[in-house]
Amino acid sequence: MELVSPRVNSARLPAFKGRHVRLPCKLLKFQGSSAIVEACDGGQVEVRLSPADELTGTYAEIIGQVVDESTIKFMFGISMDSEKEFDMKLVNDVIELSFDPRFKKMFPQ
Repeated sequence: MELVSPRVNSARLPAFKGRHVRLPCKLLKFQGSSAIVEACDGGQVEVRLSPADELTGTYAEIIGQVVDESTIKFMFGISMDSEKEFDMKLVNDVIELSFDPRFKKMFPQ
């Protein structure tokens, strides 16, 4: 099993096809067996769910396998809802810094 699951935004998904990632996002809507979410960079991503999978709340971190440039197969979800507003721009800034070569040892890919 893969032990590293980097946090990504929608723009970074294509580089991780077939790998497990973490996607901080805002739940927008359900469509059949999928959820449409907005990643922290504003891009929309389809999250493929099985009938037993459950997503609740407004903000979540999706852990799953990248199927293609805009789709993730759901494995697990962590609710990130709180009483305070969730700053998606700040989350995106941290994700982009994690890909900066200066911080390679801190954020393995």
